[in-house]
Amino acid sequence: MTDLRPTDDSASPRYGALPYEHRVRTVTPAQVVGWLWLGWADLRAAGWVSLTYGAMFVAIGLGLTVGLTEAGMAYLIAPMIGAFLLVAPLLTLGLYQMSKDVEEGRRPSLWRALTAWRANPYHILTAGLVLMLFMMIWIRLNVIAFALFFPYVSMSLSSLLAQTLTLDGMAFTLFVTALGFAFAAVAFVTNVTALPMMLDRQEDVFAAALVSFVAVVKNPRAMALWAGLIVLITGIGLATAMLGLIVALPLIGHASWHAYRDLVKPAP
Repeated sequence: MTDLRPTDDSASPRYGALPYEHRVRTVTPAQVVGWLWLGWADLRAAGWVSLTYGAMFVAIGLGLTVGLTEAGMAYLIAPMIGAFLLVAPLLTLGLYQMSKDVEEGRRPSLWRALTAWRANPYHILTAGLVLMLFMMIWIRLNVIAFALFFPYVSMSLSSLLAQTLTLDGMAFTLFVTALGFAFAAVAFVTNVTALPMMLDRQEDVFAAALVSFVAVVKNPRAMALWAGLIVLITGIGLATAMLGLIVALPLIGHASWHAYRDLVKPAP
């Protein structure tokens, strides 16, 4: 397979135009597709460890879905799916560790994946708390929006489905979709390389988030393609009653490690 690693572009005319730009490479859309191939290779190398990691989170998601339905809170299922996408960078931390193990010639370990946060505990846990706060704000806004659009509608699943094709239902869907896009954009821009970077080196959460932001600004077309592929692959996984996420989540996680490797230059 052709080597898709980027070359050093520090001589670029835009070098130094943004904070930390000297730490970020320029990538092409072809390299973005290459991340998926490299991620697939890591998934195969990690084998059952990677699939077990993905299956754990799918089991949690299915449990939450059933629990919310049984509790008469089906209106929270869609927001919880959105919340999953928001905190996905944190959930895939163990997959970054597996790819790092494969890269360094070690056999991936489920225990090492589950305890990957210990590589940089303070800043990784800080990033996790920020993402959790972001998720809580997202869910709360969805609850408020539901109450405003459907003040007299039962919260049962059948009632919600009946409202889907009404004028209010379509307006609610458009509003929540736009809101979700805004939240997802912020989460993507600040986390596309941040958590792999904090795992790989002793980087603080603020510098890592800023490097991630610069990577997106410097590579708008490639990053738009990468975001679209993440949404597409995740959507396919969700469309299979979440079972497809057993493969989709590890694939995205492993590929994200290679995205970080291509986008962020090695530490001097």
